[in-house]
Amino acid sequence: MKQYDIDEQRELSEHIQELRNRVILVLVVFVIALMGSLFFAKPIIEYLQHIEIAEQFNLHAFKVIDPLRIYLSVSIVIAFIIVSPLIMYQTWAFVSPGLHEKEQKATLSYIPFAILLLILGILFGFYVVVPLVIRFTTLLSADMGIETTIGINEYFSFLFQMTIPFGLIFQFPIVLLFLTRLGIVTPMMLRKYRKYAYFILFVVASFIAPPDIMTHVLVTLPLIVLYEISILIARIGYKKRLKAEEQALLDELDK
Repeated sequence: MKQYDIDEQRELSEHIQELRNRVILVLVVFVIALMGSLFFAKPIIEYLQHIEIAEQFNLHAFKVIDPLRIYLSVSIVIAFIIVSPLIMYQTWAFVSPGLHEKEQKATLSYIPFAILLLILGILFGFYVVVPLVIRFTTLLSADMGIETTIGINEYFSFLFQMTIPFGLIFQFPIVLLFLTRLGIVTPMMLRKYRKYAYFILFVVASFIAPPDIMTHVLVTLPLIVLYEISILIARIGYKKRLKAEEQALLDELDK
């Protein structure tokens, strides 16, 4: 076997080991955060049970295990939010060796904004999308003469479905900016495939929003706005990447 192949396999093995260590670290911290979140889950569950939008429903546990399932689900969500900064940092630390020094500092600064967007996305889903969906389904139930009786497990599953995806979707600008700094995505590419992106966002919104055209539009519009913001941010990241590559080339020539 050639020396080049041996070095390549050794380098790949080191990368896999590094990835394994980072994943193990995240899992250990997640377990610790999960244990801590068990103390915060109960008051949060009680709050969500007594908010205004929930008072119009009769919430019941249809299975003996439902309270435990909800308790653990809420604890897991809390733990995920707590550990999300570490996940983002470990992701950055794994790919940062392939970046220039200025790019490493720049991409590291994205993490606070990513956390902020995660929280904003969850709040948007909770305070905007959830009331819209509940209002639509309540009016539909009233028109059909149906008394709404909801299982407590279904209620919390609904809250997770309406909030967590938006927390992840709101990461879109940061993810595209990061990919732009890596040279994987360019603003020209985002503009070229804009119409396909709009269609995909419309389909994604159809899975989140109920079959009400107004609510569907209200869910789709923020996604489109996020995409356009992502293009603008990607332009900034792309220009900075070109400058960093130019500076790195000049530094190499000066040696």
